[in-house]
Amino acid sequence: MKRLLAALALLSLLAGCASHEIDPRGYDETGMASYYGAKHQGKRTASGEPFNQHALTAAHRQLPFGTRVKVTNLANDKSVIVRVNDRGPHTRGRLIDLSRDAAAQLGMLQNGTARVRIQSLDD
Repeated sequence: MKRLLAALALLSLLAGCASHEIDPRGYDETGMASYYGAKHQGKRTASGEPFNQHALTAAHRQLPFGTRVKVTNLANDKSVIVRVNDRGPHTRGRLIDLSRDAAAQLGMLQNGTARVRIQSLDD
């Protein structure tokens, strides 16, 4: 009985550590974007690389690291291509966090958020 309980505990632990990534092929979602910048400059991202607010990168909860996505601001039709290198956003109701320069290209610095469309790109 103890072995069975130990095995179940181990399986539960492993299931909790399982990847929650999704298949990026055909990913096409609409939602709210925000951005992060100077406060996080140089800190390690979830992928292990240092955050660079001037790079065209993004944080997404489920897309695999390295996934390239086209992000379009639905209010002004401006687009930018970013690479997912971090996990987030950690604010409820947000779909993606962009680097400062990506947000600038989308024209969303003043508001801080924007309604966007996110489409995965084939490499």
